[in-house]
Amino acid sequence: MEDLGSGDAGIDGMTSIDAYDWQTISGELDAYGSAVLPGLLTPRACVDLSSLYARDQGFRSRVIMGRHGFGMGEYKYWAYPLPPLVQALRTGLYPRLASLANRWNQRLGENVRYPDSHADFLALCHQGGQVRPTPLLLRYGQGDYNCLHQDLYGERVFPLQVAVLLSEPGRDFTGGEFVITEQRPRMQSRADVVPLRQGDGVVFAVHHRPVSGTRGTYRVNLRHGVSRLRSGERHTLGIIFHDAV
Repeated sequence: MEDLGSGDAGIDGMTSIDAYDWQTISGELDAYGSAVLPGLLTPRACVDLSSLYARDQGFRSRVIMGRHGFGMGEYKYWAYPLPPLVQALRTGLYPRLASLANRWNQRLGENVRYPDSHADFLALCHQGGQVRPTPLLLRYGQGDYNCLHQDLYGERVFPLQVAVLLSEPGRDFTGGEFVITEQRPRMQSRADVVPLRQGDGVVFAVHHRPVSGTRGTYRVNLRHGVSRLRSGERHTLGIIFHDAV
């Protein structure tokens, strides 16, 4: 396995966070609640991360989704210390997203403000008893799917998260699209399918986002999931910035 490195710029297997147009990404998140980070990880890094699923070492728990009504498939939560590449993604992406998260809270009239560094945010999580790491590795096989849900885990929630597709659509699997739904007051839910290739990341709202209306800013509720796999196997890396109770 290649060295997956550490840090947030020039790391092996990972595109520099600074290489992306964050003004455009923020605009897409404001407008749609999601935005794609093309080629966030290299194909080699995707394969190396996917291969870790077969191991028990380095993970704190395994969840069989069908046992809990979450869908079909399974996932594992990493234990601390996280793999260097996963740690680099978490610490490198957070500062870019924290400024947007603070702007969203301001628009919604919420007093919560997120610190500039992820380490400082995790310290707040841990003070509140949220001490278990939440980055996870998911595996889906033929017929598997993930029900629409929100990854909250406790009272302290960072409002954005990232998923990275580690498998290649059309080659490794068919079906299995990333789906996000949005429920506006007094309106039917809107679904959006986000097209991803191997190594692409998608940033999306965890549970709600602000939307401007004729009577001011209001809160829109969002959920995300994965449609049914028609064939093959699909692996995904999930980067959640708050820790769990």
